[in-house]
Amino acid sequence: MKYTDCRKNHNILLSRKKIGERVAELGKSITEHYREKEITVLALTNGALVFAADIIRQIKCPLRLDTFTVASYTGDGSSGDPVLRSEPGLDIAGRHVLIVDDILDTGLTLHKVKVWAEKRQAASVSICVLLDKQVPHRKLDIEVNWYGFRIPDTFVYGYGMDNQNGLFRNLPCIAHIAV
Repeated sequence: MKYTDCRKNHNILLSRKKIGERVAELGKSITEHYREKEITVLALTNGALVFAADIIRQIKCPLRLDTFTVASYTGDGSSGDPVLRSEPGLDIAGRHVLIVDDILDTGLTLHKVKVWAEKRQAASVSICVLLDKQVPHRKLDIEVNWYGFRIPDTFVYGYGMDNQNGLFRNLPCIAHIAV
């Protein structure tokens, strides 16, 4: 499959327009929740990079940003054991932390990062995910404070997420591999 755009060669699940509208709504809700409190956003990379960049521009609160590299996928499925590859450099003790991730699947990655933040004595830990995948194999029932879309159990790519070969993170839409 070659890169063209979201109109060709991809099975579109969510359009650029629909994503943009929902990200604006999420930003407004997060802003209202924190009400001018300073927050620390921890973006899980690589998948949430694009979403995090868009959502922080919609949040109208003072914020600090850092990244957290966690690997949990091999090919098209979760490995079942998320690996923390690099931790944020910011001290989060006493701070309101917002974890931003691309997709909630098994719950293992978000649980591991949330526990990590709580052990470092964050004042609060909230989670915002772009996609809440409705999967029968969710390992942990993790509380997500904000989500963009609930999607069926299908493999998705685009808008920061790659296909099984590391490609198409730069698509402005979200596509899926049809079964």
